[in-house]
Amino acid sequence: MRYFIYLEFDGSAYSGWQIQPHSPSVQQTLEEALALFLRQKVSVTGAGRTDAGVHASEMVAHFDLDEPHDCDWMRSKLNGILPQDIAVHKIVPVQPDAHARFAATARTYKYYVTLDKSVFYRNYSWFLPNRPDFDLMNRAAGLLVETVDFTSFSKLHTDTRTNDCHVTEAGWTELEDGRWVFTITADRFLRNMVRAIVGTLMEVGRHKLTIDGFRKIIDIKDRCSAGDSAPAHGLFLSKIVYPDNLFDI
Repeated sequence: MRYFIYLEFDGSAYSGWQIQPHSPSVQQTLEEALALFLRQKVSVTGAGRTDAGVHASEMVAHFDLDEPHDCDWMRSKLNGILPQDIAVHKIVPVQPDAHARFAATARTYKYYVTLDKSVFYRNYSWFLPNRPDFDLMNRAAGLLVETVDFTSFSKLHTDTRTNDCHVTEAGWTELEDGRWVFTITADRFLRNMVRAIVGTLMEVGRHKLTIDGFRKIIDIKDRCSAGDSAPAHGLFLSKIVYPDNLFDI
């Protein structure tokens, strides 16, 4: 029986989602918690990899069990075992071939910035002492929807077979609490892609890079031409979408 598990986590203390040899990861912590009360080794496959320090308000993963178990019971057990920085929202049975990573049709990331120093947002927003030009950054962000090859915003030397992504939404909006959030939705993302985009958009917002310059960075397909990556702690994986038929069992 295959299950999807929906969870959130504060990535501050973790090396990212994926298991690492000498540092804690969300995946390892979740697998150990499942094994503890199910009394069997459980492998968990996530919808994607998040970098060290990146958070998730919605991460999805799948795991298999030989026999069916009550989903509410598993959720309750997990939340009783997991540390305070990981919480499970729900566990649902899915089709046997449903894959948390490959079956996803869309993913949304949000990047938060704050213009006022705050002790409460310091681990979840990038503090900007000087206000950037958000209108100009939104004009630049509009080019992302027209882009297919995102090589300029991909971490170097990855094992991905293609750098093509299809972005359907990209832009900055102001929140009621005074923070700003950059929301971007695509069918897939490359490693470090969102942080590289945000860092480069900040160059536009600080009037160090023109709209045409941003377009040229996209066209040149060279990560070294883009800006520095934005800090990890402002980034959240916020939504993952799947076809409805995966849940018809």
